[in-house]
Amino acid sequence: MNHTLIIFRREFASFFATPVAYVFIAIFLILSGVFAFSFGGLYERGQADLLPFFNFHPWLYLFLVPAMAMRTWSEERKSGTIELLMTLPITIWQAMLGKFLAAWAVLGLSLLLTFPLWITVNYLGQPDNGIIVAAYIGSWLMAGAFLAIGLCMSALSKSQVVAFILAVVLCFIFVLSGSDMVLDAFKEWLPTVLLDTLASFSFLTHFQAMAKGVLALNDVGYFLIVIGVWLYAGLRVIEQKKAD
Repeated sequence: MNHTLIIFRREFASFFATPVAYVFIAIFLILSGVFAFSFGGLYERGQADLLPFFNFHPWLYLFLVPAMAMRTWSEERKSGTIELLMTLPITIWQAMLGKFLAAWAVLGLSLLLTFPLWITVNYLGQPDNGIIVAAYIGSWLMAGAFLAIGLCMSALSKSQVVAFILAVVLCFIFVLSGSDMVLDAFKEWLPTVLLDTLASFSFLTHFQAMAKGVLALNDVGYFLIVIGVWLYAGLRVIEQKKAD
């Protein structure tokens, strides 16, 4: 755990040693505000909640999180520093976990910095703050799932652009599988059981319940399982490619 903490500190500091974290946070805050107020009609709805704000998070993460994750392993492999990392008295799993937690912490910080919106809805009305807390937790868990996929794709390729494109495509599949458009397209010839199974793999299906304040064990567990599976997949990829 100490080695994981060392990697975490190194990676977290590296985000702020370059413009990466600042640019990500700035874009996330700006787009969150634009989507919530301009497209979500936060004021026009006449309801004191942040549902319009959270509804756009899957689509924001779809591009922003892979952009953050693409350099994580690709840069290590391209610059050759991965060989140095492998000579240190740490396991690949500790390195993977440290990198993941550092990037996830930056995502958590980005969410925390949206607190003015929370203050605004409390000023304008009397929202259910328990629902808002649940939605924030759900958003952070979903961001972690996007991130785990991004790290795996970053481990797969030395090219950051290729890693970004692969991560966006995979994340898009996970998001879109539960959308009304896809479900309506398949409902004519797929049994209800298979349709429900398809929807159950979607980030949207699990996050939408959380955004409404329902922190069900199956939704939380789903995102944790997705994170664990993709981090393990990334670990296996690095073990296979560390000699490249």
